[in-house]
Amino acid sequence: MKDVQNLKDNRNVDIQKVGINHLDLPLTIQRKNSSNQVVNAVARVTVSLPRDFKGTHMSRFVEVLNEWQHKNLLGIDIKGCLEKIIEYLNAKSGELKFKFNYFIEKAAPVTHMTAQMCYKCSFEGRIYDGLYKFILGVEVPVTTLCPCSKEISDNGAHNQRAYVKVKVSYDEDNQIWIEDLIDLIEQCASCPVYPLLKREDEKFVTEKAWDNPKFVEDVIRDVVVALRNHPDVNEFEVECEAYESIHNHCAWAYQKEVC
Repeated sequence: MKDVQNLKDNRNVDIQKVGINHLDLPLTIQRKNSSNQVVNAVARVTVSLPRDFKGTHMSRFVEVLNEWQHKNLLGIDIKGCLEKIIEYLNAKSGELKFKFNYFIEKAAPVTHMTAQMCYKCSFEGRIYDGLYKFILGVEVPVTTLCPCSKEISDNGAHNQRAYVKVKVSYDEDNQIWIEDLIDLIEQCASCPVYPLLKREDEKFVTEKAWDNPKFVEDVIRDVVVALRNHPDVNEFEVECEAYESIHNHCAWAYQKEVC
């Protein structure tokens, strides 16, 4: 049958990224403790398309992803999948991103009762000019307590749930686990968020936040310092947004650095 995608195009436009988005598929993620977790991932995969070709072959993306979904991914293993996609589609560059919910069994601070905590995560691979870059992304809910509110009030202070989004890039020979990155971020907040709290636990987290008030500026600075000092991080991007409990707006901060 006629291959329409391979027909010549006369508009003289190279397309930087073309491919498929919002493809749901199961992925097997390797956990820090050597066990595996099967997640429902949403994939976006793109390649460059030279000006001479009318279109890319969308089915080939799905073919490769369908094969790769059965492998145990550490994140950096995305390189092999992306290399095959680029080769299969005769492209010069490409990107692959998986977004997924990752569950960690988390114990309450006092009663130690456990429940599953959900974190939004992503694996992203990019190949340009033959160079590969991997990016690990996590979104971590935390508690912040306002230092100003605590300082000016005779009793009480407003606190809120904040979300810290972090993306880090590191070399193929190294490994940063999702669990460790989440732990690093939670240590920079007024207090972590837990999936299950009894009264004793609630007392603990309330008092911990009171003793550790932080603006979004404090949180993001602490995360930046921790990532700067991390031996394996090459570059990072940090975003912190606090959903204010007494204001009709959110507080927000952002930082991006190359180490």
